[in-house]
This record gives sequence, C-alpha cells and structure tokens, in this order.
Amino acid sequence: MQKYAVIVAGGSGLRMGADKPKQFLLLRGKPILYHTLQQFLKAFPDLIIYLVLPHDFLLEGQELIQEFGAIANIQLVVGGATRFHSVQNGLHKITEPGIVFVHDGVRCLLTEGLIKHCYEQALEKGSAIPAVAATDSIRIVNAMGSHVVNRDLVRIIQTPQTFQTNLLLPVFETDYQDSFTDEATVLEASGQQVYLIEGEYNNIKITRPVDLVIAENILIQREQGSN
Repeated sequence: MQKYAVIVAGGSGLRMGADKPKQFLLLRGKPILYHTLQQFLKAFPDLIIYLVLPHDFLLEGQELIQEFGAIANIQLVVGGATRFHSVQNGLHKITEPGIVFVHDGVRCLLTEGLIKHCYEQALEKGSAIPAVAATDSIRIVNAMGSHVVNRDLVRIIQTPQTFQTNLLLPVFETDYQDSFTDEATVLEASGQQVYLIEGEYNNIKITRPVDLVIAENILIQREQGSN
C-alpha cells in the first residue's frame, strides 16, 4: 500500500526568539527538519513526503531536500493560514489510496518504531493517534475557579497522526472550525471514531530554547547507543 507523509512545518517559531523559523534551527549540525525527515525515510524509504513550509522559506526547503539525494521522494507544499489549511494543502497532493502520516515538523525525536507501529495500526483500524499518559497533576479552569481531574484518564496527544487516506481526505474538504486542533478532531467531527496508540515521551515538540538542549542530549544518548 502506498505510504504518504504530510510534514507540517509552516510556523514562524516566535517563542524560540530566533531570526528564522525553528524548523531550520540547527540540532547536532543539521536543521531540525532534517532529523524529522531522516526518521521517516529510515522507517519507509519508499515514502512520498509532502513538506509544508512557509512561502518565504521554500528555497531553504529545496536545499534541505537536496541533502537526501534523488532517491528520496520529497515535494514542497506552501503552507496555509492555519495548521488545518497547511495539512489540507498537503493532503490535496494525494491522488492514490494508501496510509498517510501527518506530523509536526519539529517533533524530530520520534523513532522508526513509532512510525511503523502507527502504520500497522492504521492498516488494521483506520487510524493511529500517538498519546502518552499525563504525569503531572491536571486541573480544569473555569469561571468558578478550578478543579482537579483524574490524570489517569488524561492522554497527551502527539504526532504522527496516521490514517487510511479514504478516511482522512474526505473530511478535510470541510470548512475550518476553531475546534479543529489536530487531524483526529477533524475526523471525529464527521462522526467517526479515532484510535489511540502508545506514543513516546521523548517525542517532544521543539518550541522553546530549552527544548533544543533536551533534544541535543537525547540525540547524543542515541548516538552512544544508550537510548
């Protein structure tokens, strides 16, 4: 079955305080995006990747693609006004049925194992949404104050959110809603069920400068064979 990945990297990364989008910041001498793409291609060398970038950084994207050589099938897509629209732009490139991964470009620490497990479950159940249990106390805030909730019932959602294309593509033809925080919420809004899969605590989204330090240490441990 054909495999696709829509890698969404359309953000500006203002919280990083850098002069370029965070997806192009260097991590172990390579852009963050390089590590993300590398993991997907290691898992599935025949993967077709649609890399969604801001219009002003397509040149940087093209230079990044060239590092993987002619064998890798990576195509650039211009991002939209929101994450929903960026994903939608990527999905519009898919013309054949298969399995599609939708992934945050700055979650560069995911493993080949997670990618393959998501693929296998999506084949079986139609979707695979990586999630990890909450380890902190959780409180819900409202107009009356706040109240604690059972953290055993809380899951923190990650990517790659993985789907059969015949399920995901049609629901992305709908109009955007503020409640669409990820691909799973779009599918659920159509009345369909989504299925969670165990995620990885190291699969962090690099958002702040400290995340780069954490990511650096994790990659060093992996290079040393201790993680």
